[in-house]
Amino acid sequence: MRKLILYAVFSLALTSIFYSCQTAESVERDAYYVNGRDLYIRHCQNCHGEKGEGLGELTPPLTDSLFMKQNRTQLACIIKNGLSAPLSIHGKVYEGKMPDFNLANIDIAQLIVYITNGFGHKQGMYNPEQVAADLKACK
Repeated sequence: MRKLILYAVFSLALTSIFYSCQTAESVERDAYYVNGRDLYIRHCQNCHGEKGEGLGELTPPLTDSLFMKQNRTQLACIIKNGLSAPLSIHGKVYEGKMPDFNLANIDIAQLIVYITNGFGHKQGMYNPEQVAADLKACK
């Protein structure tokens, strides 16, 4: 009986350790997410809303997962250079101008990790090297 109890305690401890450990990638993604949230609050929340819901007819929501996936490589360009072209989301056209933000590539990457992993999205990591590549390809 004593061996069984010790085995159960050992198994429980081992399982707890296994599930509490995070990979280096998940720790980095979590750090990007938290920093991205702070950047979002500072630069984006006023127009796009606390929950990414947008601002009525003026500012588009950031909650459309399909749009976010299809335009992921354009997000760095939109953040860095702003946007003045009409944008259609959920069949609704938004024609307001989004200002440009002079942010470092690391800040843009963190912001993209936040908006593509928050608001119901789960798109994983995005790093400064991807930002640099996407910015070179801006249309």
